[in-house]
Parts: sequence; C-alpha cells; structure tokens
Amino acid sequence: MSEQKLQSHTVQTTGHAWDGDLQEYNNPLPTWWVYTFYVTVVFAIVYWTIYPSWPFGKGWLGGVSDITYVNDAGETKTHSWNTRALLMEKLNEASAEQKPYFDKIASMSYAQIAKDPEMNGFILSAGKALFSDNCAPCHQAGGQGKIGFFPNLTDDDWLYGGTYDKIHETLMNGRRGYMPTFGEVLSAEQIDQLANYVASLSGIGHDAAKASAGNALFHSETAACYYCHGVDAKGRKDIGAPNLTDKVWLWADVPDADSAAGKVAAIRGVITNGLNRGVMPAWAGRLSPEQIKVLTVYVHELGGGQ
Repeated sequence: MSEQKLQSHTVQTTGHAWDGDLQEYNNPLPTWWVYTFYVTVVFAIVYWTIYPSWPFGKGWLGGVSDITYVNDAGETKTHSWNTRALLMEKLNEASAEQKPYFDKIASMSYAQIAKDPEMNGFILSAGKALFSDNCAPCHQAGGQGKIGFFPNLTDDDWLYGGTYDKIHETLMNGRRGYMPTFGEVLSAEQIDQLANYVASLSGIGHDAAKASAGNALFHSETAACYYCHGVDAKGRKDIGAPNLTDKVWLWADVPDADSAAGKVAAIRGVITNGLNRGVMPAWAGRLSPEQIKVLTVYVHELGGGQ
C-alpha cells in the first residue's frame, strides 16, 4: 500500500500526548449527524415561536395563534393556542353540529322519536356518549349493572317502571331506595324463616317448614313485608320495591352463591342488614332537558324498555 493511501486510513490526532504514547484522537462527528443537529435546533426555535413555550416577563411566549371558544359557563374566551383550548373549540364545533338534532328531539314526543330512523341513529351515537360519561360508572359500560349496588338496565325488570315517562322521571328526579334493618326487630330464627320463604318464591332449595313459617311472618303485622312487596310478593313500582318472584336479584348476590344454603344466606344478609344505598342522583340541572330525553330513549332501548 502506498504511503498516501496509508495516511488516508490513519486516524488523525489532535497532537496532544501523555506519558509518551497516550494520544487524543481527532474523530469528528459524521456530517449527516451534525446537519441533523442543526435542523433540530432550527425546529426548536420555530416551535417555540409558533406554540406556547418559555416563560417571558410576567407571562410566557404565547405562540402566534389564538383559539376562541365558549366555556361551560357560556362565556366566550380567546386564549393562546393550547391543547385545552383546542379541545374546547372542538367540543363547541361538535355541539354546533349536534344542536339541530337536539332541537328536533326537544320538539318530538317519545312515540315520534321511536318511529324516526334518523333520530334513532343519533340517539345511538349521542346517547352512548352521554351514558358513558354519566351513567356507566355505576351501571357499567353496557348497562348490565352490578348485583348489590346498581340495577341492570338491559333486562325487563324495572323497580320503578320501564316506560319512557318513568325512565324520564327517574333521570330527572333521581331515586332513593330503602329497606329497614330487620335484624333490630326480628329474631335470627324469624329472619331465617323469611329468607327461606323468599328463596321458595324463586324455586331455590329451602327448608319447607321454615318457608311455611316465613310465609305467615311475611304477611303478618310483625314483619309486614307485604306492605312494600305486595301480598303476592311481586313488588310495587310506585315505591321501587322489587319483585321477589321473578328470579331477578339486585341486592342479594344469589347467583354467585354455589349452594342452596349459600343463596339463602345471601337473602338472609339483606333482610338482616336492610338497605340504604339504593341512591341515584337527580340529573335535572346537571344535564339539559334534551340530553335527558336522549338518555331516556337510549336506556329504554338497551333491551328492557316497556
């Protein structure tokens, strides 16, 4: 190899040397890397100019563009570009697009809405969004509820009624379910008798003698269960007392019990401890009348509307 070629392949040094043979090589960065670095610097400067960035004086560099939107209080605001302002602008645009549909819904009866394919398509879309934001945390994403806490909205069992008017009333005013604590007024034996009687109404394995005594107790003035659940134990929708004969369980977690004794025990627990957690908030004032109307139709169409 010629001396010229050998020199071209030899790594250059800076000329610094220590201990005689320890040298500092001169390895410059690749040209493409240097230019890439310069590009990122230019990009950063442009980005800082266009978008909000560094503190400046008593404020910050606000960028070159502004966003105007209407906030939740109905006030028109103009703000330098940021993701929150952009979100508000997009929400305003979406609201403007939906407004004709909400206005139309406000002027229609539930019977008219049910027969209008265009409105049904809008209800499915807007109702799902409203349900997800406001109802799903309790009733679950699909409306299936959770035993012991929140009712299933996809079946045909309704505590207060499943018509459009009743669902609308529930959404507007909320509900507050209650059952007294019988553990304070009845003996353990009497509660066990009532539990066996309630189990018998749904065909669950039970003690026949205790169920017979529970039947008498259910219809007596001592327990007076029939006041709320009715003489036939089929409940009363005017006060939200559940039907005890339809094998649908809201408060007693009977389905998850793996034996007849476990199912009776679940019923016994509800009778003993009572209920004071069947609370649903009123949505009047939180949602607009049109939104409540959309939710009414959406919940009705989940599967169990009457």
